[in-house]
Amino acid sequence: MNQTVFTHNPFPKVGIRPIIDGRRRGVRESLEDQTMAMAKAAAKLISDNLRYPDGSKVECVIADTTIGGRFEAAQCANKFAANNVGVSLSVTPCWCYGTETMDLDPVMPKAVWGFNGTERPGAVYLACMLAGYAQRGMPAYGIYGHEVQNRDESDKIPADVAEKILRFAKAGLAVAMMKGKSYLSIGTSAMGIAGSFVDVNFMQDYLGIAPENMDECEILRRIEEGIYDKEEYKKALAWMKKNLKEGKDYNPPKIQKSREAKDKDWEFIAKMAIIVRDMMAGNPKLKEMGFGEEAVGRNAIAGGFQGQRQWTDHWPNGDVAEVMCNTSFDWNGKKMPQILATENDSLNGICMLLMWLLTNKASMFADVRTYWSDAAVKRATGKGLPKEAKAGIIHLLNSGSCCLDAAGEMKEKGKPVFKNWWDVTQKDIDATLKATKWVPAGVEYFRGGGFSSSFLTPKGMPLTMIRISIVKGQGPVLQIAEGYSVTLDPKQQKTLMERTNPEWPCTWFTPRLTGKGFFKDVYSVMNAWAANHGAIAYGHIGADLITLASMLRIPVAMHNVPEEKVFQPHCWGLFGASDDPTGADYRACAGGASFGLGLASIAYAVLTCLTSCGLLRRNGRRGDFPP
Repeated sequence: MNQTVFTHNPFPKVGIRPIIDGRRRGVRESLEDQTMAMAKAAAKLISDNLRYPDGSKVECVIADTTIGGRFEAAQCANKFAANNVGVSLSVTPCWCYGTETMDLDPVMPKAVWGFNGTERPGAVYLACMLAGYAQRGMPAYGIYGHEVQNRDESDKIPADVAEKILRFAKAGLAVAMMKGKSYLSIGTSAMGIAGSFVDVNFMQDYLGIAPENMDECEILRRIEEGIYDKEEYKKALAWMKKNLKEGKDYNPPKIQKSREAKDKDWEFIAKMAIIVRDMMAGNPKLKEMGFGEEAVGRNAIAGGFQGQRQWTDHWPNGDVAEVMCNTSFDWNGKKMPQILATENDSLNGICMLLMWLLTNKASMFADVRTYWSDAAVKRATGKGLPKEAKAGIIHLLNSGSCCLDAAGEMKEKGKPVFKNWWDVTQKDIDATLKATKWVPAGVEYFRGGGFSSSFLTPKGMPLTMIRISIVKGQGPVLQIAEGYSVTLDPKQQKTLMERTNPEWPCTWFTPRLTGKGFFKDVYSVMNAWAANHGAIAYGHIGADLITLASMLRIPVAMHNVPEEKVFQPHCWGLFGASDDPTGADYRACAGGASFGLGLASIAYAVLTCLTSCGLLRRNGRRGDFPP
């Protein structure tokens, strides 16, 4: 199996903190078994339902004893630190001593499950603990079952409680897995695309990720100096020649590359695909070859390849390398996806990363190209949209790094799906490769040649499209749109594709409408989208993304997730969420990033304070901050 960023980085664990009433001589003793039963039930729920990116079960660490006060809380914290715990869940069936038992780690995601019972109600402690967390600036997620349970049912987790525990744990693990990793920019900015200007402060302060940079000429150096596995290169090239079938060359005959030149491109592309992977995660084979520095990689959990224009004006494009990284298989068989954004759009790459960490499935990268109304399609093709898309469609189209999983040839119960990579079969791989053509790159865009994947996403796949944008003075903001893939009849497909780039992978997306705001109609969704790219995941995972975004202190500007599915820190309600949930999200996130110190917010607060006290003046005017 390919080396990955997790080969030398152990997965974080979920810590379970069983909280108890510390009064001995009868009270504590009567609660020990019930409290520990809750902890064990939560740990079993998590391990039975969640997987790490390598397919192994998520591990939980339970405190050695129940926690009745600060001494035992400290002992639990020591155990968590020694066991790489990255997420904290406190559980209790009873009243306990709030701030004396709370988890004091300032950045670890934390939640509290208070048992809904009547003997010694955990809801009272839950409210006390959440108030303490809010007052101390450590937002926590409150979990409280809808229905009262009997005392002897503390090891039975109701469905609504289980949903919140799993949602919290998934999001918390995503936060923990990013921390300390890197984002590798291969090249710099592409064609003035805002997201390709990597924002160091966003990466570091909000995600805990260190941006790394390597010039694209590193690929050329490694090719020329032979810094790649020669045997793997032969295997990859043979696999590509056999399985990556070329499609129609849409270039005018006078500028089409010769057969000999295209064959040379494939040789270059096979080396490039291996090298890009190695640059991100390393390759132990290189150490055997005497290249110790190159062997370790850049510890990258995600990356981006600039390509246009400085690279693609002369060398074959990066489409194959990007696709092979992002797809759940390559010439070595099924494998863990490796996030690589085309045009080094780091913000779209981070979106792909978030969705991969939540789902363990490959993520799509696409241009958000065109809104088509039913009337416009009828005018262009003589026929309107199918029933399921009458409200309109958004065309998702890009030559670059869209994973082949989006071809929809992996099936479960006869329906197209994305699979966890460890469940991918050879039948899935063969069907996906058969459905994909590799079209010679359009020379008007890619003067250096290369090949672009070409396929059509089938209808009926639940999809979630997202985008992070950075707004000066505000910071990062997330947009979410859940919907479905649709297809057109073949004549419509041909007509509409011939109006754009017919050789590129195509997905027709119709968002689920709510009748209000940005989701009153499909046009409004397209018109509100804040960038030219979108990242797309299989499944409706908007609720998980909202929970994750709140952990990262990234407000959500638009979404179409049902209100009852939204799960954010309990104190969000104190920011006015009842009447203005979006505004409350912005206000709650205004305190700064989840990692680091949120220095910009702190600096602004200090300047505001100094100004209001009359201690800071500039040009004789109060309130004018220095540049």
